[in-house]
Amino acid sequence: MTARSDYDVLIAGAGLVGLALAAALAQSGLRVALADRAPIRSPEFDADAWDSRVYAISPGSAAFLHGLGAWQSLPPDRVSAVETMHVRGDGSSMLEFSAFELGERALAWIVEESALRAALVPCVHSSGVEVIGDATFSALDWSADAGRLLLADGTAVRARLIVAADGVHSWVREAAGMTATPRRYDQTAVVANFTCERAHHGDARQWFRRDGGVLAWLPLPGRRVSIVWSAPQAEAERLLALPQPDLAAEVQAAGEAAFGELVPLTASRGFPLRFLRLRTPIAHRLALVGDAAHGVHPLAGQGVNLGFGDARALAEVLASRGPVADPGAPMLLARYARLRAEPVLAMQAVTDGLVRLFGEPAPWARALRNFGMTAVDHLPAVKRLLAQPALR
Repeated sequence: MTARSDYDVLIAGAGLVGLALAAALAQSGLRVALADRAPIRSPEFDADAWDSRVYAISPGSAAFLHGLGAWQSLPPDRVSAVETMHVRGDGSSMLEFSAFELGERALAWIVEESALRAALVPCVHSSGVEVIGDATFSALDWSADAGRLLLADGTAVRARLIVAADGVHSWVREAAGMTATPRRYDQTAVVANFTCERAHHGDARQWFRRDGGVLAWLPLPGRRVSIVWSAPQAEAERLLALPQPDLAAEVQAAGEAAFGELVPLTASRGFPLRFLRLRTPIAHRLALVGDAAHGVHPLAGQGVNLGFGDARALAEVLASRGPVADPGAPMLLARYARLRAEPVLAMQAVTDGLVRLFGEPAPWARALRNFGMTAVDHLPAVKRLLAQPALR
């Protein structure tokens, strides 16, 4: 068995949240290792291609990524600001948000997953993180003062704190005995990109549909939009099977041709949607971040932002640990858990509650939810209160 040097922190999972956390911890002087089943490298950039998987990055997440040196390295022509957002209920109700009215430059920035990854990987390498790619996780064990991850090639990586950043079906979480089964929403998110006939002017659109689904249009640079159609399973399967021109026609009709004719730019992809709530995101010498710690419906676009919030909170706790030298100390992990409890619970309550409310077919429920949206739209102070958690 080959032993790696001891580390302060080992992060298992090199998605966007794992990458950001690795860079943040290393910049605070900790010895950090980052392991993933896939190679950890920047994706090849093709100026003529567009990634169908995009994220709505909040101002708070953008500030965190800027502090890592990643945000400012994004190509400006691959980032689009959301300046207004129109949300329509499954009746006549409408809710509008404006960055100008909220005193923000943007409500969010729409960025491709590949662009974010290409910006974060160099930050990881330049900060001195030990990168372990193409690694098959084999076993996980613990002692009083460390955790040890065993790889299939015989390598053992030991660290005083293990961080699970390996997604909603986290192998690390399960290996640590934190058993949790994500609850299916019986919906799949259908994602695709299109060129649009008319300029979107930074306007995002969202429609709650009578079948319980949610359709979102997100502005991409130029006359392009990305869509996330969270549809009931049978409907999602039908949409994914459509030829691209037919899907474009359906998306155009469902979105009331808001930006004119739509022309396919990428093929469609489907992502099953799941909800995950854990009693705690910590255990002995273990912290969970990102989708390993929680799962939310994408209707508010906050999944990756919650993950970046986890990374920022854990990095801040460990950077300010003072005389506590051990990054896996129970008091530090408890502090991290307290910091994340309220924002995660609040976002899950809002998103899951909206899914359940708009999934109720009874006439009284439809009347209640549409009346509520109309009432909120006429109360600027309430809208501002609702927007702040998503912005920050």
